[in-house]
Amino acid sequence: MLRVCVCVSGGGTNLQAIMDAIDAGKITNAEIVQVISNNKNAYALERARNKGIAATAVSPKDFADRALFNEAFLACLDETKPDLIVLAGFLVVLPPMMIEKYEGRIINIHPSLIPSFCGKGFYGLKVHEAALARGVKITGATVHYVDAGTDTGPIILQKAVEVQPDDTPEILQKRVMEQAEWQILPQAIDMIANKKGVS
Repeated sequence: MLRVCVCVSGGGTNLQAIMDAIDAGKITNAEIVQVISNNKNAYALERARNKGIAATAVSPKDFADRALFNEAFLACLDETKPDLIVLAGFLVVLPPMMIEKYEGRIINIHPSLIPSFCGKGFYGLKVHEAALARGVKITGATVHYVDAGTDTGPIILQKAVEVQPDDTPEILQKRVMEQAEWQILPQAIDMIANKKGVS
């Protein structure tokens, strides 16, 4: 059984998609053992607790500096003994020591078709604002392994989503979540849990 730790910063819609996929049998051989957020008020923590999943907040605001926060965050992760760490809307730059320690065991969902609209500064609505400003007709989402760069790790899955003429960033964000993110993130976890075509 793959031990999954999900890291989130906000509402946890991708977390919900993972939990729903486990319930529906779309993800097999995996369980969420812990949800960690950098935001004490993240609704994702409540979603996890409602499912009986351990949920912890490790907030940078509670530490004198970033190094102490990174240390506490890594200690919280280590306690969980995860086989896979899923960044599901986690707006914290991972410390290099964590990426090194869990190399090949961290995946992230990004709301564009990498290499478009990714890297430093591209997160949340900013991605969709940039896509609309550029006038692209197709956008989507990408699940990739996390490495030392920003959105530069090996790609696991991608799914395209059409951009409509009257889209706002908010409308496009919702469509990308529903049509791409909530589908390919659970799919990638299932592939990893069952060693289907991923390294």
